[in-house]
Amino acid sequence: MSNCAIVGINWGDEGKGRMVDLLTEKYDIVIRYQGGGNAGHTVINEYGKFALHLLPSGVFRPGVVNILGNGVALDPENLLKEIVDVSSKGVSITPENLMISDRASLLLPWHRELDALEEARLADKKYGSTKQGIAPFYSDKYQKKTVLAGELFYPDELRAHLKDLLEWKNLTISRVYGAQTHTMNEIELWLSDYCEKIKPFVRNTHSFLKKAQSEGKNILFEAQLGALRDLDYGIYPYTTSSNAVASYAPVGSGLPGAKLDEVIGVVKAYSTCVGEGPFTCEWFGREAQELRDAGFEYGAKTGRPRRVGPIDIVATRYGVEIQGATDIALTKLDVLSYMDKIPLCTHYIVNGELTDEFPFPAALSEASPVFAYMDGWKTDISRCRTWDELPEAARNYVMFIEKEIGAHIKYVSVGPERDSIIIR
Repeated sequence: MSNCAIVGINWGDEGKGRMVDLLTEKYDIVIRYQGGGNAGHTVINEYGKFALHLLPSGVFRPGVVNILGNGVALDPENLLKEIVDVSSKGVSITPENLMISDRASLLLPWHRELDALEEARLADKKYGSTKQGIAPFYSDKYQKKTVLAGELFYPDELRAHLKDLLEWKNLTISRVYGAQTHTMNEIELWLSDYCEKIKPFVRNTHSFLKKAQSEGKNILFEAQLGALRDLDYGIYPYTTSSNAVASYAPVGSGLPGAKLDEVIGVVKAYSTCVGEGPFTCEWFGREAQELRDAGFEYGAKTGRPRRVGPIDIVATRYGVEIQGATDIALTKLDVLSYMDKIPLCTHYIVNGELTDEFPFPAALSEASPVFAYMDGWKTDISRCRTWDELPEAARNYVMFIEKEIGAHIKYVSVGPERDSIIIR
């Protein structure tokens, strides 16, 4: 049996979905263990191009069981739409290959509304939410004000529970925000239109995983976002509302006793960031737009232009430490092929002093980047499939990053397709 987590090292959007899609051929089970529909994993394979938001990226592999764990913000409406969309392109999704933990909390109809209302109230101090209800959901979960997916099998208790929550939540909606309240009739429609249709996928996944573990099955844990968006270790408060670190994988998956044998940290060959918050290595103007267009850096969920810049060695080294990464997958190396010189953010200056340490969040606004440059390769590398086929300048770039972050770069991605990969 082998347990592996695939996690983001930076701000998210590193290419985790393409790595999960690639590596699932070695695994029996893929589990999403945190987050919700607020970010997308882009996958390109023989079925087409997909931006998955809730479905685990292993759904394209026949024979792989995909699980949405108890740590996920389960949005029945968006999940159902995603199942319908992916199924329409020839991918089989049934209760045999997709399971939902009965202990996963449901993202309720008012959570997205509250997300938008709070961002509007914050105005220019907003956190950069995707307005998918994630922060209100997790806030309610830790107040014990959500319902579990398993409650769908207990309709009388479920409706009594929802009625109590509705009364409580309407007080916030009306008195704090002055917005339109919800009715039980709306909740009944939500239950019939969405919850009843995902109900066949809900089961006791802990028992399933316990049995799978005893049978020696190989399990892949799929994270959303990256270390710098982790609630506890990221650039707080500009984080997500869950733990994106690998160490949370056993808890959020439904197999809390699991031990991770491998943690693959995904790093983009340059830096990108969706949303608000400090981004020390950020580029602006023409050079930023050139990089954005070369890498088609627009959010998979929102379509928002991603903030871009050179690879940030300081932030990446910190992410590797926080994730406990055993190996690194470096993605989108091919995007840099247009550059004469390849920039890297190698240090920060904080309070007038040079540092290699990633600062405390409150100090990040004072940090400024120190850039170094390496020779570019100025040739198309997208068809390279072995290390030796890469130009020397590209190999030097990879090796420099490997040395600086202190983790072996095992995978080098030179394109979005499943086979556009070099394994070292």
